[in-house]
Parts: sequence; C-alpha cells; structure tokens
Amino acid sequence: MSVFTLGLNHSTAPIDLRGRFAFSTEQLGPTLRAFHQRLQRSPEAALVSTCNRTELYVGADAGLVAPAFDWLAEVGGMSGSALREHAYVLENEAAARHAFRVASGLDSMVLGEPQILGQMKQAVREADTAGTLGTTLHQMFQRSFAVAKEVRTSTEIGSHSISMAAASVRLASQLFEDLSELKVLFVGAGEMIELVATHFAAKKPRAMALANRTRERGEKLASKFNAEVLPLADLPQRLSEFDVVISCTASTLPIIGLGAVERALKARKRRPMFMVDLAVPRDIEPEVSRLSDVYLYTVDDLSSLVQIAGEKRQAAVQQAEAIIETGVQGFVNWLGQRSTVPLIQALNVQAEEWRAAELARARKLLAKGESIDTVLESLSRGLTQKMLHGPLVELNATDGGNRAELAHTVSRLFLRNNGNANKATPASGSIASDSDASSL
Repeated sequence: MSVFTLGLNHSTAPIDLRGRFAFSTEQLGPTLRAFHQRLQRSPEAALVSTCNRTELYVGADAGLVAPAFDWLAEVGGMSGSALREHAYVLENEAAARHAFRVASGLDSMVLGEPQILGQMKQAVREADTAGTLGTTLHQMFQRSFAVAKEVRTSTEIGSHSISMAAASVRLASQLFEDLSELKVLFVGAGEMIELVATHFAAKKPRAMALANRTRERGEKLASKFNAEVLPLADLPQRLSEFDVVISCTASTLPIIGLGAVERALKARKRRPMFMVDLAVPRDIEPEVSRLSDVYLYTVDDLSSLVQIAGEKRQAAVQQAEAIIETGVQGFVNWLGQRSTVPLIQALNVQAEEWRAAELARARKLLAKGESIDTVLESLSRGLTQKMLHGPLVELNATDGGNRAELAHTVSRLFLRNNGNANKATPASGSIASDSDASSL
C-alpha cells in the first residue's frame, strides 16, 4: 500500500484554473464515489477542496498514480499534460509531509491560519461517509490532526498570521476613512463569510446585510450580527446601496456581473465601492476590476497582506517543521509495518497449526499411559523441531555467497538474548541440526 497526493494550490495555479477543480462540501462524496468506481480497484481516497487548493489523497498501489491524475484532469476539463504544468504529485513520505504541513497551516496563503484544519477534518468526514476513507488514509489524517494541534500549542505559528477576514477589514480601512459610516453587504453564509462579518461587526458599520441562496441559513447567520436579510434575487437592484461587498459562495458561475456593478456605480454617482471576492470559482466577474470606481480584490490579491516576515515567524516555522518531521517519520514507520501484516498473519497461522498438531500428539500419548514428563518432553521437542526446521533447511541449502547474510538474519531472529549471537555465523559446510529435524 502506498499513499500519494495529486493537487494544485495558490502557489502553482491561478485562481481561474483552481476554480475548475473546486468542489463544494456536498459534491465531495459523489465525486469520491465516481473516482472509486472509475478506477475499479477500491483505492482509498479523500478530497480536500478550498479556495486555495484542491488535493486528492489516495491510498493504493503506486501504479494508480497515472490513472488517478488522468481522472483529475478530466474532471477539470483539461488534458493531463496541461494540468501537469500547474499540479504536483507527491508519494509516500512526501505525501504525508505535505498533508501534515497543510493541516498545520504551513502550506497556506496565510501562514498558520486555522481554517484549513477544519476544512481537512470535514473532507475526512465526507470521505468516511462516502466509504472511500480506509485505514491508511484515516491513520495519516488523524496523525496530521494531532501534529497540527501540537504545532499550535507548542509554537507561535498562529500568532503571526493575518486572516483573510482581517485583511479585508484592513483594506477597507485604507480606502474609507471611517468604517462606522459604511453599509456592508455579505453574499453567502458559510464559515468564511461568518469570519469576515465578525471582523467588520467589530468596527460597528452603519448597516450590515446578508444575501444567501438559502434564506433560512442566511437568516440564522444574519441574526448573529443584527443584519438585514436580502433575497439573492434582489441583489442587482440593491447593490448600489452598499459601500462594501464581500462575497464567498459555492456557486459555479459568477453571481455579480459587470452590468450590475456598472448600474450600481451610476446610481451611486460614482462613489467608490470596495469588493472582495473570496470564492473559488469567482463570484464576481473579473471584468469588474477594470471599472475606475471599484476596488476589487480576490483571494490571490490578498496574499501580499497576509505574508508576515520577521525572526519570530521564522523561529515558529522551524519549530513547526521539526514537530511535523517527527510526525511524518512516525507515519512512515507505521506504513512500513503495515506491509508486513500479511506475513505476521501467516506466521501466526503456521504457529497455531504446529501447536495444535503437537497438542493432539501429546493427548494421544497421555491416552496410551505415557508419563507426564515423557509427554511434556515430547511436546516441547516437537515444537522446537518444527520451529527450527525451516531455518536449518534454508541454511543448508543456501550457497556460500548468501549463507553469511542468511546466518546473520537467523542469529538476529533466534539468538537475540544470547551473547554468542554474533559468533553464530558459519563460514562454510552444512549446518548441524537436531537428529530428528530432517524427518519433519
């Protein structure tokens, strides 16, 4: 069993390309089942999709890397060669290290941001519900969550980050002198909108409103901030009322078009509008950015505001990387041990067969009236001979070139507590064996 990761993120692909591979939470399960059915070899799979990344984690034979990559390209409507220019493929140790860094916030646009951990946990729940998670990926993700927790409690990585929400408020403060005079519109009702609304609410704007496709969900979030609830269908007519528009929905197509913004600006008599599109795919048509009285920012545009430098940040990163590396090596060791499970099971079956055979022979001897000492001696000798028969036969049958290596292995296995273990390697000739061993 191998693990590998196929993906693209804010460092490798532009926002519009990432939008082609974006999945809502509701789409994760059906997409994973489609992947499972397509490959027809029951791979373990989980899909992480956020505004900054889409990553497919797979637990399967390494031979499935190419078919999985082709499937991902097909989902995004691209050729495999075109996707390779913007994607990455990581296997085994590298894949685990990547997952651990993502969970810990070290691979995020916002260093140390906490949202990705919740998004990864949600992705794991969806994979589990879809029946595609599996033991290997479950183990890797649970270890990544434990490492992320240790990173956050043992380092200052989280204290040196500026969230997208805080960055949005900071940008608005640079454009408008007094945020308390603004009317703010939030489009969507997800976790990101809640975070942004929380930051803006702290500035006590003159009015806040929320538009969402599902009214019930919108009302629930709006009630937390005493915000007005707008039907999404009314958005084009009401857009001109707002100085600030923050949008983050799961829509696959833009919901705020160039024409609607142009009409809003005309109604506002060219008073500027500040707009932040945190969605992937975009919620606001990119052509809006060309309008002279609109200040439109995307998640990629915010990156310069959330990059924090300095010695404290670097020290925190180094601490975090050390914690992650320890966790990665622990998972790699576990993964290696998993490959020996079939052998361990076979050894247990063989040992049980030997035990049962010798026990049955001992009972027969007892039934014939043999003494307890004689039966115990026979039982112990029979088990010992069965255990040693295979190694002794192999040692006798192995040629001189490989005999020393095999003898060293046998010494490690059978003479671990014997001070003469290192002296047990024969130079040549046959291996002495119990006189009865060859008859087993």
